[in-house]
Amino acid sequence: MTPGQVKRAFKYRFCPTDAQAAELSRTFGCVRKVYNLALAARTEAWARQERVSYSQTSAMLTAWKKTEELAFLSEVSSVPLQQTLRHLQSAFIHFFAKRAKYPRFKSRKKSRRSAEYTASAFCYRDGKLTLAKMSGPLDIVWSRPLPEAAMPSTVTVSQDSAGRWFVSLLCEDPSVRPLPATDTAVGIDVGLDHLLTLSTGEKITNPRHELRDRARLARAQRSLARKARGDGANRRKARIKVARIHARITDRRRDGLHKLTTRLVRDNQTLVIEDLSVRNMVKNRKLARAISDAAWSEFRSMLEYKAQWYGRGVIAVDRWFPSSKLCSHCGTLQDTMPLNVRRWTCGCGTTHDRDVNAAKNLLAAGLAVTVCGAGVRPQRRTPGGQSATKQKPSQREP
Repeated sequence: MTPGQVKRAFKYRFCPTDAQAAELSRTFGCVRKVYNLALAARTEAWARQERVSYSQTSAMLTAWKKTEELAFLSEVSSVPLQQTLRHLQSAFIHFFAKRAKYPRFKSRKKSRRSAEYTASAFCYRDGKLTLAKMSGPLDIVWSRPLPEAAMPSTVTVSQDSAGRWFVSLLCEDPSVRPLPATDTAVGIDVGLDHLLTLSTGEKITNPRHELRDRARLARAQRSLARKARGDGANRRKARIKVARIHARITDRRRDGLHKLTTRLVRDNQTLVIEDLSVRNMVKNRKLARAISDAAWSEFRSMLEYKAQWYGRGVIAVDRWFPSSKLCSHCGTLQDTMPLNVRRWTCGCGTTHDRDVNAAKNLLAAGLAVTVCGAGVRPQRRTPGGQSATKQKPSQREP
């Protein structure tokens, strides 16, 4: 990786004028309409065992604009409409490669409201951003500066369910460069009592962001449930109140994970984690809320892309590796290890903290990959990382 090749998205809040908000809302609706029309056309062709390409859907868009029923599509910028067709094409590419499910239609109430603009549809000059079809720049709250002399390649405008407006600018960041190499490595075991347990013995407390606001969230949800269904003003106000509580929880969680992953990546050359199937784990009704609040998947994603940025390595050990039942001192494998056992003593006389022992075993398994190699069969794509397959631990008599 060389300086200047890393592209980062810098996200800011902004306060649109009434005219800008109306224009963006129309654009969001048109983007959703075009996406659904193109998906319906491609689905009908798929039923006839035919494939429709991006260029064909682009020609369809031109024809749709000429009809009386869809003439309103010409009132907004054409660039976000073309971009949503490209996004649909990417979705089908992932589907045909068996990396994703079949694309789904966008919902007016549930889908994300966003529109993407390329360089031909916006003007960024002197710290001011003006989008196509708008007479003035957006009133952006510049909470942090963009990289020096940065020129955005794409701009994505979105509105969340709490009514907040955001603009995301994608540009190259020359300040992101590999950190000096170190000889430090760490095993990371995720949990619920403690969010992370490191092989060094450090335990990071689980902040339980959702639990802090659970009572307030429950009150707001009960209030929403009492409102008559429909598009009434009172129900809309109650819905926004619930969405704002969810947004506050999400913001706190993401901020904490960013700080934590940045520290881990800066301090360690190699980071070893467990390849957990979180999607299946949340099917446990007793633990689903706690696992979702811990955000293990988001933690892993952040860890992987930051490791790629800064020249670090992330190794994912197979989920079936018995890290908790294996003695990190003598290598003896225990027959059983119930979840309620937090400390246990091996036959060799070593007393283990369950989570610290698991982190040490993960580290040893991950280092074995880097030293002697192992079959690599990732459960999912891990940019800049490796995935070690199931390893049979050696058993030695104490």
